Amino acid sequence: MDLPERKTIRLQEFDYSSPGAYFVTICTQGRRNLLWDMRNRVDSAVGAAISRPQNATDLPYVLSAAGKWVQHGIGNIPQIYPGVSVEKYVIMPNHIHMILSINGDESGRLIAAPTISTIVGQMKRWISKQAGTGLWQKSFHEHVIRGETDYREIWDYIENNPARWTEDDYYKS
Repeated sequence: MDLPERKTIRLQEFDYSSPGAYFVTICTQGRRNLLWDMRNRVDSAVGAAISRPQNATDLPYVLSAAGKWVQHGIGNIPQIYPGVSVEKYVIMPNHIHMILSINGDESGRLIAAPTISTIVGQMKRWISKQAGTGLWQKSFHEHVIRGETDYREIWDYIENNPARWTEDDYYKS
């Protein structure tokens, strides 16, 4: 059976280990709602709007066991890769969004900088191992953030994503 070829959306000749900010989206396998405890969610259907909190420990929704592993895995990124910071993230029922920054030294260089693919791949493997099952679809989407306006728009998108969950392209009830 012939499978369709995946189109690459990556920038040709771009070094994905270079200092900068990257917007990353990772979906669960089959876009299954695995990351929120959907039985205990709070949403506009019951009269309370979901909004992304300032503090990731003060969530307006309840993470499932897998969602808690995702939160822990995201928190591990700066410990495993000291030159990388997680600027913003949100865990949705069937996907996550993150702004990852690869930070250089005073001269802007990193010694042995990981690529975005290495960072995301390691995180996905660790979370799946902790959860005891494969959670993720193959690959992920990334976007090189190009300037302050782009960064601010993506920040706001992540911030407001839970409140717009039922309108999201990834929404599955």
